[in-house]
Amino acid sequence: MLVVTTSTLQGKEIRQYLGIVSGEAILGANIFKDFFAGIRDIVGGRSASYEAELRKAKDIAIEEMCQQARQMGGNAVIGVDLDYETISTSHGGGMLMVTAAGTAVIIA
Repeated sequence: MLVVTTSTLQGKEIRQYLGIVSGEAILGANIFKDFFAGIRDIVGGRSASYEAELRKAKDIAIEEMCQQARQMGGNAVIGVDLDYETISTSHGGGMLMVTAAGTAVIIA
């Protein structure tokens, strides 16, 4: 499945536009990861645990979007937009949400 952020595909003909497809992933952030990420943020540096969780959530959201496109008969998704959000919970934890959305198409 070809997945691109552009609305056109150089050298490819879009034969049919099938409609909007999306995928979502919400992952809970572990309290210990939160704690150590906070310490790392204070002293500087990158938080590898958060980066890994974001990458995982992005991959899940894109795969769900592609599955939806396949179910519609598509072989590509164009105009893909990724959106990242954090969700705070009442018990002080947090969750990571990634949404991928685009247009399913059939290309030649």
